[in-house]
Amino acid sequence: MTDILIVEDNKELAEVLGDFLRAEGYIVSTALSAEHAVSMFERYGAKLVILDIMLPGADGFEALRRIRENDNTPVIIVSAKTEKDDKLNGLMLGADDYIEKPYDIDILMAKVRGIFKRRYQTDSIVCGDLTLDRIKCTAKKKDRLLNLNTKEFALLLYLVENKGRAVSKDTLFNKIWGFDSESEQQTLTVHIKWLREKLEDNPKQPKHIITVWGVGYRYEE
Repeated sequence: MTDILIVEDNKELAEVLGDFLRAEGYIVSTALSAEHAVSMFERYGAKLVILDIMLPGADGFEALRRIRENDNTPVIIVSAKTEKDDKLNGLMLGADDYIEKPYDIDILMAKVRGIFKRRYQTDSIVCGDLTLDRIKCTAKKKDRLLNLNTKEFALLLYLVENKGRAVSKDTLFNKIWGFDSESEQQTLTVHIKWLREKLEDNPKQPKHIITVWGVGYRYEE
């Protein structure tokens, strides 16, 4: 998974921003269109998306709408569209921030650092009586340690990070096993079954890992 996906049709601007981010140690990918951005995001994921609005073909709002269908990854809109309605539209669609072009690179970098510190640099995540330790890759329900393998932990962590949101089977499979994995999607169903057996009080009537028919799964606290 890349750290930051830059969606910007101005190649020079994308390269300059990418250089600044890489100098900070981030892994950066670039997309020149909304369609390319969504395709890359669905295949490889990203921890943060920096998104322009005025793009060839579909605009950035459409890219944001499609990302938000299955994922709550932080998104910073960076755009020359400065009207109030544009800002409100972006924020209503789920953007975490909206920065006007031309922007101060130091301010943008500070916002990026802030998002990574708040979202990804904490050692653990607590959701109800469940505690996940990102460093040790362990999960506890109350004081009981859940015996999870690597993929089970990654799958549970991703579902918890997107709690309350239906995540499609394709998204889950690509995020956990990778787009180029030789495994079949049936392995996702098997891992969900194993997770329920370890997490749920009654695996046949799950209260946390919920099946969303025709879509995928949703985690409820």
